[in-house]
Amino acid sequence: MSRGESSGSDSPLVTLEAVRSAAARIAGTARRTPLLQARCGERPNLWLKAFAARMFGVRATIVMPVDAPAVKLEATRAMGATVEQVGTTSSERGARALEILHEQGGTMVPPFDHPEIIAGQGTVGLEIVEQLVDAATRREADSPGVGQVLVPIGGGGLISGTAAAVRALAPEADVIGVEPEGAAAMQASLAAGRPLTLDRVDTIADGLKPVRPGDLTFQHCRELVKEVVTVTDRAIREAVVWLFRERLVVEPSGAATVAAVLSGSVQPIPGKATVAVLSGGNIEPGLLAEWLVG
Repeated sequence: MSRGESSGSDSPLVTLEAVRSAAARIAGTARRTPLLQARCGERPNLWLKAFAARMFGVRATIVMPVDAPAVKLEATRAMGATVEQVGTTSSERGARALEILHEQGGTMVPPFDHPEIIAGQGTVGLEIVEQLVDAATRREADSPGVGQVLVPIGGGGLISGTAAAVRALAPEADVIGVEPEGAAAMQASLAAGRPLTLDRVDTIADGLKPVRPGDLTFQHCRELVKEVVTVTDRAIREAVVWLFRERLVVEPSGAATVAAVLSGSVQPIPGKATVAVLSGGNIEPGLLAEWLVG
């Protein structure tokens, strides 16, 4: 099936209607984050999209890996959640989450491979298209049309939802995934034609370290995403520093998209906007300071 082609009524892909329904449910709760234009050397049409999630006033237990950064653990606990650290892979954490669900009851919220998770994350795609169209209507910042949208890939939920919305609203636009070289599970899976499990992952981008993409997210990427590129850890560090100097604190996982632009892994489209989704601002202050002086 070609990219963007309808697969019929029985398609497992999340629809634009599902994304819009998710947007309506979170209206007034989730903050609509800004789309910022950045002047980046010879890349004048680089736009930056920040993504944030707000916690509801309900009891939450978050299962995180044993090597999760302290800043993420502290931030999660500060919001009132209980944190359990288990293993280093999504499957290990998923198994423990199911145990907790059985022991305590509640609702399971999977990290990425679920249609409602994908639909919710697709609201990022809605915002990107709507904000660029709105900017163009008001003739702000010489706003161009959407040329390509870069999204970091961990398990693939964010890019799946974003692609579902962007490809429906701006079918001429390309959606490109970005993975670290040391954790390129989606790229390897797409090349093989099926979800693969990596033997190991090694990257500073802790949020992009699943060893296997989801079955559903794999299908979305196969049908809606133009390509998946990789970036080095060095390029990610340089992107974190560059973004900080643009007054944006972004963790390595969220900065991977900008790393793809700065390193040349993704080339701009003349006259069109390249939108880089930034997801996550949890970076150890000491580590950021080290990179800034290094």
